[in-house]
Amino acid sequence: MTSGIDLKQSLERINTLPAMPVIAQKLLALPLDTDEGEAQLLKLIAQDPQISAKIIGLSNTSLFGAPGKITSVSDAAMRLGLTRVKSVAIGIATMSALTKMPEGKLKATDLWTHSMAIAIAMRVIARHMPARVRPMDDQIFLAGLLHDIGYNALSYLDTDASNALHEKLSTADGTSLLQIETELLGIHHGEIGAQLGIHWSLPEEIVAVMRYHHTPEAPDAEIGQPLVSLVNYAEKMLSAFGVAEHTAQEITEQEWVDLGIDPSKAEAIQEEIATVAEQARQLANAV
Repeated sequence: MTSGIDLKQSLERINTLPAMPVIAQKLLALPLDTDEGEAQLLKLIAQDPQISAKIIGLSNTSLFGAPGKITSVSDAAMRLGLTRVKSVAIGIATMSALTKMPEGKLKATDLWTHSMAIAIAMRVIARHMPARVRPMDDQIFLAGLLHDIGYNALSYLDTDASNALHEKLSTADGTSLLQIETELLGIHHGEIGAQLGIHWSLPEEIVAVMRYHHTPEAPDAEIGQPLVSLVNYAEKMLSAFGVAEHTAQEITEQEWVDLGIDPSKAEAIQEEIATVAEQARQLANAV
């Protein structure tokens, strides 16, 4: 297995990872506040069969359930909303760029399902925040879908190291995730993801989400707030969903207050997230 030192040396050559896919670059730069921007979004997605199929599949899950079967990207965009389609398309494109065959112990489908569930859980929580501090829907989905992309990057850089980590995570009990990763690899997936995010020139708040979603109290996490905390809370509620991250913890009353949410709503939020998480399991086959 690669040592932590060797892995750090690999990360210093992070430019050996694939470039951000051109379609993701174009989507990130695309404004959706004009008819031209909307048309360009649909055109870009329609040109990519994999993204088109997954967007259509997602729109037909019960998570976004509505009468009638969706068969086109334009109809999927009507059901899902353009900002959500944009973020999901970016997530699909970036994750696909870091998927090698044969896969190791990290399964792209499992991580995708986890990431989508986290994004949806973040949206549930955000709906209870005051409108003046609530992040935009596209920010929520992009942060949720990309927060754990460091796992993809690790698997791409060093499949043996990734396999050893996920083997350890599947059997570890009571040890913090960051401690396991740092002891085994000399670095954690959040830092790997952040370095990739910088390499790809992702927005600084998304890079902060990648780096600090397990340590939202870090002073430098502020630039990514409240997205960093939204990811952190969602992972506490869905600690073993898709990938084992040992993050199950109670969210304190003060943490709810910090997001502007009445702590008395916590139980109802948890129940709603449990419901959408079960629905999100469909995504393994749908997208």
